[in-house]
Parts: sequence; structure tokens; C-alpha cells
Amino acid sequence: MDPNVLHNLSYGMYIASSVKEGAINGQIVNTAFQITSDPATIAVSINKKNLTHEYIESSSRFSLSILEEETPLPFIGIFGFKSGRTGNKFKDIKHIKLGSGCPVVLDHALCYIEARVTKKLDCFTHTLFIGEITDSRMIKTGRPMTYDYYHQVKRGITPEAAPTFIKGEMPGINKEVAMQKYRCVVCNYIYDPALGDPDGNIAPGTPFEKIPDTWVCPVCGADKSQFVKEG
Repeated sequence: MDPNVLHNLSYGMYIASSVKEGAINGQIVNTAFQITSDPATIAVSINKKNLTHEYIESSSRFSLSILEEETPLPFIGIFGFKSGRTGNKFKDIKHIKLGSGCPVVLDHALCYIEARVTKKLDCFTHTLFIGEITDSRMIKTGRPMTYDYYHQVKRGITPEAAPTFIKGEMPGINKEVAMQKYRCVVCNYIYDPALGDPDGNIAPGTPFEKIPDTWVCPVCGADKSQFVKEG
């Protein structure tokens, strides 16, 4: 089986959030989709080990914030590579709480959807939560970020807890570029000198050694000491 075939399925980039006894949490998801139009129903796949899964199980509610193409990697890193068990991800993020108590982000979001869980399906490592839409709103116009755009343009990587994770995969590696690449040992982000880090003000063509020591991984925030030579 060639697992790369699965990359041809279309995915988006969303923040799925929920609430439990007043506490809130959210995480990046790519597997969310509409099921029916009448009633308006959506589904989201959540890893059973994630805190967001626990919150959805408790409240039977979840929300989705649809992210725009311009969303910076550090913002995605907050919700994709940090745990709500060690800190409040929403602390410095502009957001609101809906009637159910579920939060939705306003920073870098085009719109949001809120749903009440009506069914759930056990899918081995994940649960597929199916919910009837109870609220939705457009925040601004723009282009939603696709999972392909996240990989190919933003050069983002896939957390192990994601349904689309492929063991051993290192997205963003370009074998044709001669300049030495470096890999973050925390999240596997690849710094490619040929591309630089535009969001971090690192111009294309900048060798890793020339990056300021104050620079950090655009995905997880690890410092330069957490990078190793790739290849």
C-alpha cells in the first residue's frame, strides 16, 4: 500500500474546541466535514488521547473555527503541538464563548460552527463525533487554508495524534537543494535555507548558522539548540 495516495484526499485546517465544567480547550484538526444539509450536520475526528476528546465526551458539544490561508505557523503550533493539560491555549488568543460554553477563535478565523453531538463512532484510535449545527457565523472573507497549502506553502508538519499522520514522513524536505537543512527534534519541522522562514523574518537563502540565536521553531517554539542536521 502506498500511504501517499491518502494525501490526495482534500482536508482543511480547523480548530476544534469544547468545554468541560467551565474549562475550555481546543486543538488543530484536519478531518472535519459536512454530513447532511437537512438537518445541517457535521463530523469531526478526534484522537482519544487528546484533552479535547475528553471535553467533547463530557459536554456533547464542539465548535470549529475555520482558519485562513494567512494563519502563521506559530499560531497553528499553539493548538497543534501544545497540550491543554499544561496551560490555557486561549490565554493570549482573541476568542469568544458561545451559548454552549464552547470557545471559538477570532484571530485568523474566517468563520465558526457550533454543534451538538448526536452520534459518535468508535474509530480505533479516534472517535468520529457527529453533531447537528446549532450556531454558525461568518467573521470575515478570505481563502480557507487547506491541508495541502499547510504542507506545501507553509511547510507545516503532521502531529502523531492526527488521523493523517504517516510514520517516518518528513514533509517539506527538498532533496534537490544543496544547502544543509535542519530538523527540530521536538516537532520534526524542517528548516530549509532555500525557503527561509518568512513569518519569522528569515529571508530565503539564509543558512541555519546565520539565523539569530533568538529565532525559534515557527511550529512549536523550540530554540535553535533543539535542531539537528537533516540527512
